[in-house]
Amino acid sequence: MSLTNNLEGSIAPYQRQMTSYRRTQSAILEGAKSMIAKQGLHKTSMIEIADEAEVSRATLYNHFRDKESVMRALLEGEVERIISAGLSEASPIDALSRISLEISGDSALATLRATDQTVLTQLVTNDEDPLWAQVIIALRKITSGNEELVIRWLIGQFFSPIEANESRKQSSSLIL
Repeated sequence: MSLTNNLEGSIAPYQRQMTSYRRTQSAILEGAKSMIAKQGLHKTSMIEIADEAEVSRATLYNHFRDKESVMRALLEGEVERIISAGLSEASPIDALSRISLEISGDSALATLRATDQTVLTQLVTNDEDPLWAQVIIALRKITSGNEELVIRWLIGQFFSPIEANESRKQSSSLIL
């Protein structure tokens, strides 16, 4: 057996473990988002997240130490998802409109608006959070430097979502 075949054989089990780890973590985050959408953040427990994700409590705690760490990972993933969606669009207007619709149409955010406005306010006003740097960099790419007004516009949508046609109209006015 060659050294290359031997190395490939020893790496394969770890690749399967990492795939399983990522799949489990994804299920946990999806379960957390689903529970937030159903009943809000404060009413959601780690037990309910584990049940919704169809994982044991031990597995949940092997991935996340507490509810705050689950929420942080969920927030990081959602920010990345929304930014990627915007950056994949062909024009700045399409990008802002897409980001706007992702925010406005999110069921977990809708429940936070109704049940946990304090938490939502903290999320969108903590400009010292490193996630804001990611958002600002992405918006700079999209808007060519007019990100401050766009950030205010998007924050407004966390609290008062808008329809697709209005999003497109407002996106156009921000870019032009």
